[in-house]
Amino acid sequence: MTPTNAQTYPDHAAAAGEMGLEEGRIGWGRAHAKAILLGEHAVVYGAPALAIPVPQLSVTATARRLRCSDAGADRISFALAGPGPGAVTPLAADGLRCLLPDFKAITGVDGHVCVDVIIDCAIPQGRGLGSSAACARAAVLALADLFDRRLDAREVFDLVQASEKVAHGRSSGIDALATGATSPLLFRSGAARELPVAMPGYAAARSAAHASAPSPVHSPERTDGGAAEGRPSYAFDGLFVLADSGVSGSTKEAVELLWRKFERSAQTQADFILGASRLTRAAARDLAHGRTSDFGARMTENHKLLHELGLSTDRIDGLVDAALAAGSLGAKISGGGLGGCVIALAAEPRQAEATVRSLHEAGAVRTWVVPMGRFANHDD
Repeated sequence: MTPTNAQTYPDHAAAAGEMGLEEGRIGWGRAHAKAILLGEHAVVYGAPALAIPVPQLSVTATARRLRCSDAGADRISFALAGPGPGAVTPLAADGLRCLLPDFKAITGVDGHVCVDVIIDCAIPQGRGLGSSAACARAAVLALADLFDRRLDAREVFDLVQASEKVAHGRSSGIDALATGATSPLLFRSGAARELPVAMPGYAAARSAAHASAPSPVHSPERTDGGAAEGRPSYAFDGLFVLADSGVSGSTKEAVELLWRKFERSAQTQADFILGASRLTRAAARDLAHGRTSDFGARMTENHKLLHELGLSTDRIDGLVDAALAAGSLGAKISGGGLGGCVIALAAEPRQAEATVRSLHEAGAVRTWVVPMGRFANHDD
């Protein structure tokens, strides 16, 4: 398996001389949210995980090279775009600040560099949706565009992953990849394979990204248009409902909590990783064969594992119960835990609508629907 779907940019610098480095030039990059379906936390210890992109929640970054005031150190600043025209809020993020020196080392950009990066992020922070990785990915792509440098998939991953390790401590790498994916990912040990399931904007996004994923083995082909034109698609039809609990979680705190538990009991660690691995592998097979009911049941079982380790909360458990009571096939916490989001699987649009209503009645502050398969063009 190989890293997937990094935007690449032609290297025009040699032909254009210093054109790519002119003061005032603007570079642009984009990424999106992600949601973990199964395998969070276990993936940090080498277990597999399944994730989906959430294209409704996007991040754009614009990078502008500025005149440096002196011949001192390089400078890069980050700010979040506000709701009003020209409104920005300075963003102090250690993970992002390491991007410029790492980017220069990889691409060979030399000289004194001063850059301002404005990030417009629709992903709520602290919800386990990959906001930090998406912001880093968008910033990396904006820098590549600004300096006319080509970055391959591995280089983009390495830059974003370095930022994530600073932000979260231990980081599996799944966010660094999933925030640039165009279809579900099966991830393990720093590498991923995109799984051919139709999602909103699938074909257009893949064309824009100049990316391709390995063909699946023994996957049933469908005859209703599938994922992208000319590619076989898994026969998986469903709608994932994401619900924001309104309470921020902390991936770093959750990772440290688990580490302390596992330090005290190696058996607890082994049981968790084995259980999560079995569920994720089985769910990947369910995805390939269109077994939505079985997939949902494994999501709920995965939630029980995370709950037993203390990663859920009463509010999260209440949202999971509300989704199941509304007829969802399965539901679980998604992401780091200790707050954040719940994700549920609905078999068809009416069930998704009922799930959304139930989640809001149970206290969800906002929801998003991510349709897949024949529902990929469903207007939610």
